[in-house]
Amino acid sequence: MDMNTEDYKKYAKAHAPKSPVFKNCIKAFLVGGIICTLSQGLRQLYGYLLGVDTTVASALASITLAFVAIVLTALGVFDNIAKHAGAGTLVPITGFANAVSSPAIDSKAEGLVLGVGTKIFSVAGPVILYGTLTGVIYGLIYYVYLCVVS
Repeated sequence: MDMNTEDYKKYAKAHAPKSPVFKNCIKAFLVGGIICTLSQGLRQLYGYLLGVDTTVASALASITLAFVAIVLTALGVFDNIAKHAGAGTLVPITGFANAVSSPAIDSKAEGLVLGVGTKIFSVAGPVILYGTLTGVIYGLIYYVYLCVVS
């Protein structure tokens, strides 16, 4: 079958399943909102029960959400939630916890060092690397700006 690029694009578009974009956006908004509301509730609960300031309570809430996401990932539940919620689970800290833990959990049969140890940062490693690099570049620009202005 001989097809040029334009014909292939038309063929692919005609046979591709239609995505319910509006419905998916609503699901992502609701699930992401529930996660963020849960985080705010945990923050207030930790502040009230432990009597800590908002910074410590926020850190504890983030740690709790990350822990719950990792446990749900290990149990295979997080992926089912993410199938329906889409970016609603990806955007909050739960998505990052899932991205870090999922490759490690999948490769646990290979052992702690060669499996978990090598795979744990396969997804998060580039995020950490480029986030740190961006912070350094921003810091250098800020430092040069302060030196020039001052």
